Amino acid sequence: MKLKDKISIVTGGARGIGARICENLRDEDIKWADYIFISAMLIQRESSKDVIEKAQSFGKPVVAGGPLFTTNPEDFPEVDYFVLGEVEDTLQVFLDDLEKGSAKKIYVSEKFPDISKSPVPDWSLIDVSKYNSLSIQYSRGCPFNCEFCDVVRLNGRIPRYKSEEQLTDELEALYDTGWRNGVFFVDDNFIGNKKNVKNEVLPAIIKWQKSYWR
Repeated sequence: MKLKDKISIVTGGARGIGARICENLRDEDIKWADYIFISAMLIQRESSKDVIEKAQSFGKPVVAGGPLFTTNPEDFPEVDYFVLGEVEDTLQVFLDDLEKGSAKKIYVSEKFPDISKSPVPDWSLIDVSKYNSLSIQYSRGCPFNCEFCDVVRLNGRIPRYKSEEQLTDELEALYDTGWRNGVFFVDDNFIGNKKNVKNEVLPAIIKWQKSYWR
């Protein structure tokens, strides 16, 4: 079986940001899998350790990424593989190496990826009915350097943007799942470029919304 033949997603996000992922993780979610991929925020540190421990109890290799592991990979020596930072340019390289049996321990992108080439998320992989709100991202990076924030370290100081068409395509894909509740923009700084948001982004969203008002 090729690595991309079957994917199953288990998340703690449907129960709120403080939910422990293991509360939703059943033995059968792990038994069938060849690899366990985990992505987490800093607040999910202890929950992530639970997931890693459970995966290892079934003898499953763990692949980790996301802000938690990107910031401190050395704190997780039990993880088999790391794909750190933004993965648009590195995840496929890792998967190819994994299939060839030549995967390295750590993969890190040499530059911040062009998110205007990012694909539309496949919302069919989750049960949207279990969520109170779902997220969309238009940009990454922030021009500021607030001392309490690690965004610049993770995503850089130069904001990168998706196209307005990408944004409405993502909204459309979410709408097509039957989703009618709130949408949360998870940009590092959504109004970092106020002119662009006012003149391009908001008009595109309004135009898309009006297409359903007929």
